[in-house]
Amino acid sequence: MNQQFGEGYAESVAKDYVLAELGGRTVDQALAEGVAAKEVWRAVCATFDVPQKLR
Repeated sequence: MNQQFGEGYAESVAKDYVLAELGGRTVDQALAEGVAAKEVWRAVCATFDVPQKLR
């Protein structure tokens, strides 16, 4: 997240941005509820069109 968004913005994305791919949860919520980090990262990649080299 930090490489893609920068440290400050990555924190904001994780706590504030609701992703449909995560069932309407934020990254922080999904991780707290036990969703695997790889699954969360895939959702972030799909939503924000993360470059292939960071996937």
